[in-house]
Amino acid sequence: MKVIISGKGGSGKSTIATLIARALTTHGYNVLLVDADESNYGLQRLLGVSAPVHLMENFGGKINFKKNWMGVASDGLFKDRTMINDIPDLCVAQTDGIKLLVIGKIHAHGEGCACPMGVLSKTVLSKLDVKENEIVIIDTEAGIEHFGRRLDGECDLILGIVDPSYESFMLAKKMQGMAENAGCEIFFVLNKFNPKVEAAMTKHIEENKVVAKIPDSDRIFLDSLEGNALTTRFSEIDLICDLIKTRKKNPPKKPALFPMLK
Repeated sequence: MKVIISGKGGSGKSTIATLIARALTTHGYNVLLVDADESNYGLQRLLGVSAPVHLMENFGGKINFKKNWMGVASDGLFKDRTMINDIPDLCVAQTDGIKLLVIGKIHAHGEGCACPMGVLSKTVLSKLDVKENEIVIIDTEAGIEHFGRRLDGECDLILGIVDPSYESFMLAKKMQGMAENAGCEIFFVLNKFNPKVEAAMTKHIEENKVVAKIPDSDRIFLDSLEGNALTTRFSEIDLICDLIKTRKKNPPKKPALFPMLK
């Protein structure tokens, strides 16, 4: 099963992705955590591991990747269906049942757009086969560009992370509409939740679409401030794991986007 973590910048996508990945290992799953955010460099820090070689760099960087893309897609790693264990070891960092794969990052001024990383992300997810005891969690870039790339079409479930801000509420509505148009199931996680913001958050997000409410946490704030690995456990995260496990066992049928005309 492949799960996309989506939301606006600063909503806590990487934090929630890390907490979900850690919790899923306690439920008996091996987890591949995919860093598909070309701008944020912090996911390995949240896991407490050193960054692996970026997959894009393994293909010679953006320039060589763009020159040789057809060869990459038709020969080698992505020629056929790929298993998680087929990913080159140097491109994977491991800790406690979690494997971290970083697609690629923007490194230098003027190097161009992140489109090659988007192409590589979509290819990885479209070719990746997942075993019964494996789950893939994808931490995406801020906003909704991955919807435009149809990255959601390669996944089974979208989790929208919503923080207490009006911009986040509006983005959640946009994400829900785009997910429904794409035939993808989406649920929301209310992050940095406390009684002061409860009325506003529940006003803007459909209750039947809320899978968990993650409390505002000084511990997580301080760990993030100091650059420490996240080890805090929340019972609310287990609610998310329960949803993922349920959908893995009984996946909803995706409607055809372009049904045959009769």
